[in-house]
Amino acid sequence: MRVDLMIEGQEDVTWEDWLALAEVCERSGIGTMLRSDHYLSVDDRRERGSLDAWGTITALGAVTERLRLGTMVSPATFRHPAVLAKAAVTADHVSGGRVEVGIGAGWWEVEHELYGFELPEVGPRMDALEEQLQIVRGHWAEGPFSFDGEHYWAKELDALPKPLQQPRPPLILGGRGGPRSLRLAARYADEYNTVMSTAGEIAGLRERLDRACEAEGRDPADLPLSMMTGWLVGADREELRERAVRLSEWKGEGGDGEAFMAGLRESTILGTTEEALEQLHELEEAGLTRIMGQHLLHRDLDAVALMGREIAPALA
Repeated sequence: MRVDLMIEGQEDVTWEDWLALAEVCERSGIGTMLRSDHYLSVDDRRERGSLDAWGTITALGAVTERLRLGTMVSPATFRHPAVLAKAAVTADHVSGGRVEVGIGAGWWEVEHELYGFELPEVGPRMDALEEQLQIVRGHWAEGPFSFDGEHYWAKELDALPKPLQQPRPPLILGGRGGPRSLRLAARYADEYNTVMSTAGEIAGLRERLDRACEAEGRDPADLPLSMMTGWLVGADREELRERAVRLSEWKGEGGDGEAFMAGLRESTILGTTEEALEQLHELEEAGLTRIMGQHLLHRDLDAVALMGREIAPALA
């Protein structure tokens, strides 16, 4: 199972922070760094800023050598699919073929309201997401294509240049395991990503994803399942407690590390290195092929190095 880093870029991650994170990832052996695609703090901390996701990824692609980069996930409500497809191709060329494109329907209502993005009801939003998946794939495929949908269209378009990665950059669909999102993944995606789930929930989701693939005539082994979840790990108990105190303070929850850890979701990868590996092995056995550790203390580079140095190699 792959272990990758997930950073919530909307929580005041500066350009200097991104450079430091990318450097420690490459130095410690983390294969992929993914970032959220939000313009507003999801903790509703308005004093925290956010750089644009695809601008960040493109810039990092020019100053890194091995690290893969991607979004987890880009809301379909933020960009016309032609804009998303072109941004991803640009980042793919700048990085020498190291981008991954996570896409989802969008959800953060306050963010949409403040920035002026429309957030339709779930049904129309999923309709638009399906069209986006088709159009992005059409942009990246060889030769011209046309598309005439309810929300988007293209006319005899041969979008150049094509991505460096062939047949395309990995297209990751984010969802919570609903029937429609599983069907869309089986039909269009290269990976299905869910969030904050236990091993038992992952096993059930893997079974439903397999059935969706079979209904589409696709080999289930061809569609990996990944998860983004909370991550709070220390080399030992003392380091874990100290990290929990700082994370509690960052979240505005008072700085009681033990109480903070007790209140975390069951799905959080929590504990010492050895305890984290036990949780990860259980998830792997349940059918998970990649985990994206949501590291909220983004200036704690030692935690990133620990992930790359001790945990990722043990599961590779």
